[in-house]
Amino acid sequence: MSLPLLTAVTPQYEAQLTSKLGSSSVVHVVRRCADLAELLGASAAGVGRVAVVSADLRGLDRGAVQDLIDRDVLVLGVHRPDDEADERMLRRWGVRVVLPADAAQPELDAGLLALISTDPTGSAPHGAEVDHAGAGDPVQGAGTTERARHSPSEQEGLSQARGRFPTEDVGEKAPGDTGAGGHGFGHDRTGDGLPGDGQTGVPGQGGADRPHDQGQVVVVWGPVGSPGRTTVAVNLAAEAAEPADPVMLVDLDTYGAAVAQVLAVLDEAPGVAAAARAADKGTLDRSTLTGCAPEVSPGLRVLTGMPRPDRWTELREHALQDVLAQCAATVTLTVVDIGFCLEADEELSFDTTAPRRNGAALAALEVADQVVVVGSADPVALQRLVRGLDQLAAVTSAPTTVVVNRLRPGAVGKDPGRRVREALRRFANVDDVVLVDEDQVGLDAAVLAGRTLREARPGSPARTGLRELAGRVTGRELAPRRGRGRQRRTADV
Repeated sequence: MSLPLLTAVTPQYEAQLTSKLGSSSVVHVVRRCADLAELLGASAAGVGRVAVVSADLRGLDRGAVQDLIDRDVLVLGVHRPDDEADERMLRRWGVRVVLPADAAQPELDAGLLALISTDPTGSAPHGAEVDHAGAGDPVQGAGTTERARHSPSEQEGLSQARGRFPTEDVGEKAPGDTGAGGHGFGHDRTGDGLPGDGQTGVPGQGGADRPHDQGQVVVVWGPVGSPGRTTVAVNLAAEAAEPADPVMLVDLDTYGAAVAQVLAVLDEAPGVAAAARAADKGTLDRSTLTGCAPEVSPGLRVLTGMPRPDRWTELREHALQDVLAQCAATVTLTVVDIGFCLEADEELSFDTTAPRRNGAALAALEVADQVVVVGSADPVALQRLVRGLDQLAAVTSAPTTVVVNRLRPGAVGKDPGRRVREALRRFANVDDVVLVDEDQVGLDAAVLAGRTLREARPGSPARTGLRELAGRVTGRELAPRRGRGRQRRTADV
């Protein structure tokens, strides 16, 4: 029995392509979808197991392809003949097998067989012979070969065409390309003149698997309230940043993004939204990313967050993971400021494919190498911190570093450092804590100037804890404190 197939192809090639697909012994056409919405609806209803989409289909993007893949639908992409740009775009969106729309019948059948050989469910159509020895057939995964029974002339055509479709794409890929369903952390970095090329992250950290030459992603999170997540994230990135060892600061707080205001970056559009749109279109690369992220001080670039909370729907999880993957391929350290809420709120509704308000935070935690957990040094905030650590453990297994901000005797009594450590050891079983002293005057002056503590108040007592945190995150000894910075803030790249 052949597999049921859906088509969603622009009219120019639909009739010709559908006729060839109808003659295939591998699949049979069950519906010709007029648009993307019909295709997604049919796939959600379980009508088809294979979908053929054209690169110029209106509304098609990485998110739509990922939705099909998540529903166990095998996706075959077609593009206009000799259109290499569309071919590369489909591959960036996660389409493993891509063909020109005018492909001959043997080539089309070979592409379908190659696609089916990647099926994780193992469902092959009737008449396909599976050889797990994998003896040299080009259409293969890790030792798996699919061979359909055809006439001798068809077999000859298939043999000539199969070499084009390795199960694992090995052709040219754009920086940060993710493959099907991945987050893109598996690609090497290539130099393009950016400072810090060839540097490595801290070895042995948790999070997503990636080569040693990929930068690390550090997520800064804290429970509800105002424990100082943004303050810690901004100054952590600033302390770690050097012209020869750059850092990317990403604002993914979908409730109250504030990095742009803290650093006085007056951009016309949020950088993270622009980067996410580029990832959805398959055009996100190094130059695009750096164009979205202005350099606010030597070695520190910022992807600003959404200026209005109601624009959270623009930040889809798959696109953000691509953005973070490109950040990791571009700089040695990416610091991500996320919102407080970690609830998977879409589980409360029937629409399990709906965008998630907290999807940005959850996507960042999914690929995090380290998580910095921020609490404040007062009884209410410490209680929230203890409960928040339990909540965080259910979301990520990445190593965590606990930071207690705004340490002061007025809130917890004499010897506040000892009292905070004892409370966290007793109620949260946390022995190692980074303490950041209260310096409201210094922080107010820094925010007023639109600068970091390192630039505006290098002698601030709060910098002692922040520099200790930066040293732990980077795994290197930081340079001695410098004098007052004189860099002029600019949003120009």
